[in-house]
Amino acid sequence: MTGIPTISVVVCAYTDRRWGDLMEAVASVRAQTMPALEIIVSVDHNLALRERVTRQLPDVVVVDNQQRQGLSGARNAGVAVARGDVVAFLDDDAAAAADWLERLAAGYAAPEVMGVGGAIEPAWSTNRPRYFPEEFDWVVGCTYRGMPVMQAAVRNLIGANMSFRRSVLNSVGGFRCDIGRIGTRPLGCEETELCIRSRRRWPNGRFLYDPSARVRHRVPANRAGWRYFHARCYAEGLSKALVARASDARSGLASERAYAMRVLPRGMARGVVDAVAHGDPAGLGRSVMIATGLAVTTAGYLVGTASRYNEESNDHPQDRS
Repeated sequence: MTGIPTISVVVCAYTDRRWGDLMEAVASVRAQTMPALEIIVSVDHNLALRERVTRQLPDVVVVDNQQRQGLSGARNAGVAVARGDVVAFLDDDAAAAADWLERLAAGYAAPEVMGVGGAIEPAWSTNRPRYFPEEFDWVVGCTYRGMPVMQAAVRNLIGANMSFRRSVLNSVGGFRCDIGRIGTRPLGCEETELCIRSRRRWPNGRFLYDPSARVRHRVPANRAGWRYFHARCYAEGLSKALVARASDARSGLASERAYAMRVLPRGMARGVVDAVAHGDPAGLGRSVMIATGLAVTTAGYLVGTASRYNEESNDHPQDRS
């Protein structure tokens, strides 16, 4: 592929409760300074929604997820019909900046770049809770404190704003359907596993993060509270255990170790300083939330690891001593 790549945009949808968001997402792709080759809406096991999209969005390509229900299968269905050199993914509750595709396309100038992603800014339905630490914005599917502030190579891209060469997706077999989100169940890491698998296939390849390629991701009020925070952190731990098993613990958790050892301690210290030196009581709340998030995520990882170990032991009882 030489010159500016053509880009197919895949928007995955599973419920008509997000219809307004889906319409905004599609509209943002239509308004790009660099037009998409095509807009594909991939519907995850919802016939009524598929019919509505077909009827009300006649200019988009509509496809059904024929694989296991979930985000991974929906993404794979979109990739299967895509014609662009690059396939970009936008969440159905996100809206892209006008130059989003132009910024993503620029990242493919180097042939070793396998994928390009960008910044995901939270669009809170209510005011951002002052106790919610930026270090944990990944909980709501957004860019978090600790990620690069300038263009840089990264281990993996984030699902709400990512793109891949179509040849890479096809060569590695797409996203694994046994990892990732199903409806509102807050699992994830399917894009992490795919990026690690791709790097194993092409060790000289790289994934590029460009914060100038921006999307805004809606954060509903129910995701701002402790209940969702705990559920999402625990599910992330479970997902990380799957990724570590699917790849290996060293590559599967390298970024997480750096995040836990460097970013989070600084965040907790910053919260204490904000509370003591600057009179901001919410600073202590942010410190507590960081510590709690780390503990719950770790618990999820340990449970997921133990569960996999038990499954393997049951599958191979002769290996027990």
